[in-house]
Amino acid sequence: MALIWDVVGAIRQCSRSACRQSAVATLTYVYAESTAVLGPLATYAEPHAYDLCSQHAESLTVPRGWEVLRLAMPATPPEPGPDDLLALANAVREAASAAPETPARHNHAQMEPPAGVEGTRRGHLRILREPS
Repeated sequence: MALIWDVVGAIRQCSRSACRQSAVATLTYVYAESTAVLGPLATYAEPHAYDLCSQHAESLTVPRGWEVLRLAMPATPPEPGPDDLLALANAVREAASAAPETPARHNHAQMEPPAGVEGTRRGHLRILREPS
């Protein structure tokens, strides 16, 4: 199950420029209270929040007069539960069934294999055998 976490974590990278590390924390601001809130990685990427890697989360500084509210970070990333895996599978199924069928832009004639070469056709691909 750790492999799934690595794949999901790799999707969300640190928001700092030129950083390619996986995000582990989310930073949000409460401007009215001059407070920065740093907590565990949010479930969804929000447009006004910043995802940070562990290095940038630890070295976070805020403007003078601001406070940093650091929420408890889990020692290990949470393992995906059965509900998470089912939700992921359902999302993939929905995306596959909702994929619009795009009409062909060009009418290409079907390609024929070179003369004297036999092959097996699988969908839109053809496996060509080496001539002996």
